[in-house]
Amino acid sequence: MSPVTNALLSIVVPLYNEQDNVVLLTQKIHESLKGYAYQIVYVDDFSTDNTKPVVKEMKDDKVILIELKKNYGQSLALAAGIDYAEGEYIITMDGDLQNDPADIPKMLEYAVSGEYDLVTGIRQKRKDSLVKKIPSKIANFLVRRVTKLNIKDNGCALKVFTKEIAKGLNLYGEMHRFITLLAHLEGAQIQQVPVQHHARHAGKSKYGLERVFKVVADMMLLLFIRKYFQRPIHLFGILGVMLIILGIFMELYLLIVKFGFGEDIGNRPLLIFGMMFILGGIQLFTIGIVMELLIRTYYESQSKRPYRIKKITIGDGQTA
Repeated sequence: MSPVTNALLSIVVPLYNEQDNVVLLTQKIHESLKGYAYQIVYVDDFSTDNTKPVVKEMKDDKVILIELKKNYGQSLALAAGIDYAEGEYIITMDGDLQNDPADIPKMLEYAVSGEYDLVTGIRQKRKDSLVKKIPSKIANFLVRRVTKLNIKDNGCALKVFTKEIAKGLNLYGEMHRFITLLAHLEGAQIQQVPVQHHARHAGKSKYGLERVFKVVADMMLLLFIRKYFQRPIHLFGILGVMLIILGIFMELYLLIVKFGFGEDIGNRPLLIFGMMFILGGIQLFTIGIVMELLIRTYYESQSKRPYRIKKITIGDGQTA
């Protein structure tokens, strides 16, 4: 198969204790990308086995090894590799040989067409255990329902990005799980492609059922960023006003009971709840104002703009 692009490709692969996989992975990448110009960026996330020596012993001119000073996690390892990558197209994949490099050329066809900024894989006939499949299915379901972004497999690490989109991602914490959603928030056009999936060649999986709880927490943060990052007052202000109004109605009701019917209200829990709602509402409204000021400072101090322009076309058809 002849290459679909002459542009430089950067394959970014985070590694953590993959000494038994990295040599074979490198061979498979070479076999799959014959005729392409590419670099392989391995990011060692402070492995405790012989992953680093094994990579160095290959003495492969196409391989770059980035060694992190401590274990930062997959998101920051990916960020380090993407920051270093020089390719026009940046490809991410796992280092455990479950992703197949042979799928890269067909994914590149979509990216090179110019219609898509991100091409992401959908793993077919997954060879994972139920301990990995169940949390993944739950996470994918939650993301689809809450974000309305119809991505079938958010957990597939095999992705092809344009350089612009990849470099614009702000990965931190454990946001690699939502890298497709982050790209969508940056305005990326996304295509999904079925890809192969293999059983882990060697080593142990680093994921378990606890991932579901991490997914929920990270998703709540992303939802806030997606809907209210630029106008936090719309979230906290509205909630605050609703609580204040509810608290006032409670207190007005008690005033009527007190002076209209002469009943004692001093021991009624509703009196405390009403005051709590009013004070809580005032606090939420105040938080909204403070966050609104912080967002303005965030953009203005760094000369940032809360939007991204894809293209400007002048009247005669020229592009500015």
